[in-house]
Amino acid sequence: MKILIISDTHRSLKALREVLKREEPIDMLIHLGDIERQMADVRRMVDCPVHMIAGNNDFLSGLPNEEVFEIGRYKVFITHGHAYLVNITEEHLQETARELGADIVMYGHTHRPLLTIEEDLVTMNPGSLTYPRQSGRRPSYMVMTIDKSGEASFETFYL
Repeated sequence: MKILIISDTHRSLKALREVLKREEPIDMLIHLGDIERQMADVRRMVDCPVHMIAGNNDFLSGLPNEEVFEIGRYKVFITHGHAYLVNITEEHLQETARELGADIVMYGHTHRPLLTIEEDLVTMNPGSLTYPRQSGRRPSYMVMTIDKSGEASFETFYL
């Protein structure tokens, strides 16, 4: 199973089109917020389940602020992250994820990719496809793959 994880597209779908050409076929798309009214467009771009949550710029979107769901044997918690002060630290977010019994927590907001694998929790941020802020400022995204034995692996990619 191949899951594409993106965030912070901010009304621009050009990079997402490029990513989809690179990565298709995918089995699931996760968008971690700041879509800015492009929800229907994103859904039309793929033929798979889509999980989207609201970011701090998704006013009146109707999207949930957070979601918890299963991917294979993993419990996944997704949020944009701004309500957890992720620009300062991931500690509050990770504490909530552990309280929820999540195996994986995904967030956006910082526009910087991050992958931290601990014994009890994977914390990941795909960065931004539109306005990257990390060194080199290359648009980024992540792919989560579930192999035949049910094990997850994670990889960060850059455009």
